[in-house]
Amino acid sequence: MTMPIDLILVRHGHSEGNLAVSRSKKGDDSLYTPDFRERPGHRWRLTAEGQEQAATAGKWILDNIGVQFDRYYASPYVRTQETAALLDLPGAEWRLDQRLRERDWGEIGSVPIPEQASLYPRNIVLQKTDALYWRPPGGESIADARMRVRTFFDTLHRECEGQSVVVVTHGDIISAVRGAIEYLSDEEWLAFDRDESKRILNCHIYHYSRRDPSTGEVGKYLSWRRAVCPTDTGIDTGWETITRKRFSNAELLERVSRVEPTVEVR
Repeated sequence: MTMPIDLILVRHGHSEGNLAVSRSKKGDDSLYTPDFRERPGHRWRLTAEGQEQAATAGKWILDNIGVQFDRYYASPYVRTQETAALLDLPGAEWRLDQRLRERDWGEIGSVPIPEQASLYPRNIVLQKTDALYWRPPGGESIADARMRVRTFFDTLHRECEGQSVVVVTHGDIISAVRGAIEYLSDEEWLAFDRDESKRILNCHIYHYSRRDPSTGEVGKYLSWRRAVCPTDTGIDTGWETITRKRFSNAELLERVSRVEPTVEVR
């Protein structure tokens, strides 16, 4: 069994939660009303901007990838369902899969940024020093999410070999998928996460393929990737080849040697 020939991942459009967070970063917490705080994050809607982004992304998919796909998946969150529908892909029959839900942000999911720092000062420090393994209070880490998406891969292996699959999900889940598919090391993932130019934007599209874009030949693995954000014409990586690294004993020891010991071992 192998993966689909084409796997297309789409982040949801701009949501009410995205708007509240972006304003909070600028010092405006006015959107964190009692109603907003009490509504579970999985029930946030798209903004008008997000609805337009979804329509634009759908048109790009139709113009650049194809009209018909074999399988359609979406996270069960309201904003992803709304995005999936507004892509307006002809004949789509969406399957809602909880494994594609947003990373669990636990107790800080509906809390403004300054309040997070005051409630959980130590946790905020850990977020900055250990981003890959850091868990929000009561939530899950990116590493946790990566293990979750691997179970989704199992389904793709069993049921979608040789097919084309569209998935509408969340930014951190796409990040976790990228880490899993490309076998990113911790250092590579952290470098990707810290690079502002590589942020996964609303309605960003990640297209993985087993088909060589130069020859059309289909290989065994998802070995090519392109990332496009149709709402930002400057973001298009073109096709890139995925190189999955393996390490010899000597290479592992060389990597370990870059980390200074914290205690003297005799």
